[in-house]
Amino acid sequence: MKRLIYTSKIFLSVYYAHMLEYRAELFFWILSNSLPLILMGVWMQAAQAGEFELTPEEFMRYFLSVFIVRQFTVVWMIFDFEREVVEGRLSPKLLQPIDPVWHHVAGHLSERFVRLPLSVILLGLFFLLYPPAFWLPGLGDILLFIFITAMAFALRFLIQYTFALFAFWTERASSLEQFWYLFYLFLSGMMAPLEVFPPTVRAVAEWTPFPYLAHFPAALLVGLPVNFVKGILVMVGWGLLFFGVNRWLWRKGLKQYSGMGA
Repeated sequence: MKRLIYTSKIFLSVYYAHMLEYRAELFFWILSNSLPLILMGVWMQAAQAGEFELTPEEFMRYFLSVFIVRQFTVVWMIFDFEREVVEGRLSPKLLQPIDPVWHHVAGHLSERFVRLPLSVILLGLFFLLYPPAFWLPGLGDILLFIFITAMAFALRFLIQYTFALFAFWTERASSLEQFWYLFYLFLSGMMAPLEVFPPTVRAVAEWTPFPYLAHFPAALLVGLPVNFVKGILVMVGWGLLFFGVNRWLWRKGLKQYSGMGA
């Protein structure tokens, strides 16, 4: 246990220092995830006609929550892993007594710590410019939000890591992520809350992993009605499925890996 804690501290401190070098770039990454804030204004205007279940204030809080979720669930490891395989830079990591994926986990977690103050500043600026957007969720809602957001990040990381393993067979594994992102964009609740979806579409979407990567944690923070037990079970189910596929692809991929470019 001591060795695990020591190794974790070293990894996080190294990658935290690395991420600090990209503070200015991180600010632009945060702004690039501001699509929910843009859509918030569109849906608030549409809700004023009274044709939706949510009020303009609920739309406002929902999209603001999605923006927060996006700050802590963004994943890019497939692009790094693909480059490591294609260029042969995975080879030295395979010689280390630790699974190479933990380099990417440490990098993502460290980036969250660097991103946090920048996200808070941006949110504070948003509340300053638009005071009606401010609200204070209950303590229970905040704790559930943190827990589910952490699960959403873990699930999205696992899904993308599974796609990344196809880099052992193709040089463009990231194309799978780009195709997957199209479904994520529309079914995760980032473009529109599931409450405005047709009942049939929503019923189907709730059995996919997409809504639980954005809509589910955002709805918990806002206080929208959700099936909490079903959400947890679906997330765990998809997580176990992708974990099994991931481990199978990893074993097969290592036999395929030739260290080209090294």
